[in-house]
Amino acid sequence: MPARALRGAWLGLVGPAALVAVWAIVASLRLFPESLFPTPLAVARGLGIELRSGRLWDDVVASLFRVLTGFLLAVALGVPAGLAVGRSRWAREAFLPLVNFFRSLSPLAWIPFAILWLGIGDPPAIFLIFMAAFFPVVLSTGAAVASIPSVYFRVARDLGLQGSERLWQVTLPAIAPQVITTLRVTAGLSWLVVVAAEMIAGRDGLGFAVWDARNGLRIDLLAANMVVIGVIGVALDLLLMGLTRIPSVRWGYER
Repeated sequence: MPARALRGAWLGLVGPAALVAVWAIVASLRLFPESLFPTPLAVARGLGIELRSGRLWDDVVASLFRVLTGFLLAVALGVPAGLAVGRSRWAREAFLPLVNFFRSLSPLAWIPFAILWLGIGDPPAIFLIFMAAFFPVVLSTGAAVASIPSVYFRVARDLGLQGSERLWQVTLPAIAPQVITTLRVTAGLSWLVVVAAEMIAGRDGLGFAVWDARNGLRIDLLAANMVVIGVIGVALDLLLMGLTRIPSVRWGYER
């Protein structure tokens, strides 16, 4: 590993280590009972209990399935819709107000409808994640397409690029940086939404595990699940950040 990357990895541990140290100090002051403010060691023991029982793995798989299904569906439909909106002034004027309206609604406001229409389990959570991610993806993609310098398309026309060739060699590389940034934001939002949805309409998953621990007054297990939720959220962001290293995308960050 290069020295610069190694130094960056060590620096990345400074913040978490400082947080744990402050947490341990505050817990040692006994400002709250340990049952309400568990120590890092108690949370680590709770995490071990969840791992050994196998429940944590099942909850992680359930939550990831819901997030990936809803998020990928939103991207698969949102990017083409954004391309259409971005390339047509008429489509922008007709549909952007509607897109902005739905984007402004909290995804959690759809929870009653999701339960009434789809019951509990996977379908309502996937629906909520889709509603959280679809409209921001459409809006960002449309804005990115509309802001592509017209000289790009003039050069493409001079080079004889038309149809799918212009889409893959000009449009998509030009909008990739902005779209990837939006995907990172919406992936984080989707991860937040699935936890809230599972608390209310779930029978498993990390959100349900948090709610179940709260009902059982097991604050150590609640905090352990919160740690897992945060770690997975960071991992998802790092995976999407990896898209910025693709050569055909990297130029957009360096121009």
